[in-house]
Amino acid sequence: MSEKASEKPVVDVEPPVLPVQVHAQYVKDFSFENPMAPDSLRPSGGKPELDVNIMLDASKINDESNPDLYESTLKLTVKSLRDNQVLFISEIVYAALITVKNVPQAAVRSILYVEVPQMLFPFARQMLSSAVTGGGFPPLLLNPVDFKAMYTASLKKTGIEGNA
Repeated sequence: MSEKASEKPVVDVEPPVLPVQVHAQYVKDFSFENPMAPDSLRPSGGKPELDVNIMLDASKINDESNPDLYESTLKLTVKSLRDNQVLFISEIVYAALITVKNVPQAAVRSILYVEVPQMLFPFARQMLSSAVTGGGFPPLLLNPVDFKAMYTASLKKTGIEGNA
């Protein structure tokens, strides 16, 4: 077989324009508190409890040059208790500045509250885990979050009809 017969033809195709463009990802707020240190770092018979809260927010950014600009924000708060005493509290507010174009308005909310937080979560989770480890505790292992289920439940709870 000749070399020319085995070569694959090159097709010049423009990549599709995706409806979401990420301009930046950033930490808006971050904290770690270890109020009982060094006592909280000593071994104890009680098993620590973990309370994890997730809040999402999104807002349209007024920008004359980009009318489709939004900020989507993920807030993770983790509180660990043992024997009713706080071991640590850590919180991060992590956000993305994005453009959403050529998407029906009904779908924009779903992108801001499902797709973007899903993209942000691993980064925020890693930063929280690093802070907890830096505070002298074992690594914080947060399970993946089903943002679509959260969004759907929120729509049902508030009675908002939309694109889930």
